[in-house]
Amino acid sequence: MSSHAPRRKRFVRAAALLAPAFLTGCSFDSNDISGMGFPKGVSSVNDISLSLWQGAWIAGGVVGVITLVLILWPAVFHRAKASKGEFPKQTQYNIPVEILYTVIPFAIVAVMFYFTAVKQDKIIDKTSPVKHEISVEGFQWSWQFTYPEAGEKAVVTGTPANPPTLYVPQGEKVRFTLTANDVVHGFWIPAFMIQMQNLPGETNQLQFTANKLGEFPGRCNILCGRNHSQMLFKVKVVTPENYQKYLDSLKASA
Repeated sequence: MSSHAPRRKRFVRAAALLAPAFLTGCSFDSNDISGMGFPKGVSSVNDISLSLWQGAWIAGGVVGVITLVLILWPAVFHRAKASKGEFPKQTQYNIPVEILYTVIPFAIVAVMFYFTAVKQDKIIDKTSPVKHEISVEGFQWSWQFTYPEAGEKAVVTGTPANPPTLYVPQGEKVRFTLTANDVVHGFWIPAFMIQMQNLPGETNQLQFTANKLGEFPGRCNILCGRNHSQMLFKVKVVTPENYQKYLDSLKASA
């Protein structure tokens, strides 16, 4: 039997033991499978970016596994032996290998850049018509939501102790105008796979359609001061009829 056989068996056994540890890190919802813990079809942004996000993880995983094998292989199967001398044969240059490890990373980055640019153009598109508009202002340390359809005084302001709720209609595109009156904040809805910065003195816009009814957490993802961790809000996706009722209630209260 080859002297390498026991080493190969140990290598395969170690890989079999480690595989479950890596695979259990990927969670799946049996009712709504999208992969790696992110829900599918929650918003229009999910529909656009989810395949890109998964593809990036797959590409990273493949590259990581190949790199790990290339690191472990010489350590396991090419260890120094007294019978072979102190040093193995030294090779100064290997032009084909050097070209290969230059071209392959360049190709991976180029492909990922292309798909990222295509998806990004779709996500940040501001030319398609929207049905509703909402203004989002970040301040230390909470949020203020303004609904122009319900009048200038239709404003919901939160506090760290009482985070506000952002109402959004299901199936209807909304344009959000993002501002800040003090420092940089980050408007982030993790389940919708989207975030954009609220910048003082500047105005940002994003638009998307919420597809699934329910409540989803939101937060600031830019370190903005002492109570940054308390800068939370909740997104409540309701039917268009209930959204109109909510706007009517804001009009009445204003």
